[in-house]
Amino acid sequence: MSLFRVVFPAESRRLPAQRWINIGLRSLHLLGTAGLGGAYLYQAPESAWLPYFWLAMVSGVLMALIHVWNNGVWLIQVRGLAILFKLLLLALIGWLEGADLPLFILVILISGVIAHAPGDLRYYSPWHGRRVEKL
Repeated sequence: MSLFRVVFPAESRRLPAQRWINIGLRSLHLLGTAGLGGAYLYQAPESAWLPYFWLAMVSGVLMALIHVWNNGVWLIQVRGLAILFKLLLLALIGWLEGADLPLFILVILISGVIAHAPGDLRYYSPWHGRRVEKL
């Protein structure tokens, strides 16, 4: 099997109990994001929000890895590109003094829009100019 087909299988793969794994990871990610909000909304000390930061990061990375394992096409769809863009925005927090709260809020807004957008938008590939579900 070619590396291309390993990353972009003809048919998407699924993990056993993937639905429940995703529900659990999304729930943990929401909890982590809510706790992390304390850092930006209430200037909580690092000791109060750092565990939530790690919870959000680890759960987010695990969700992304599952999506990529299912089918790497996720990386070229708006839903995957939005995640990469959100990571870029979060990385900018360390470099743009005073922009932390607006960037954090922007990341949450992007999350809400993309999560609830119609499938034709979420599965759209800018490289193909159309909805793409497999390569």
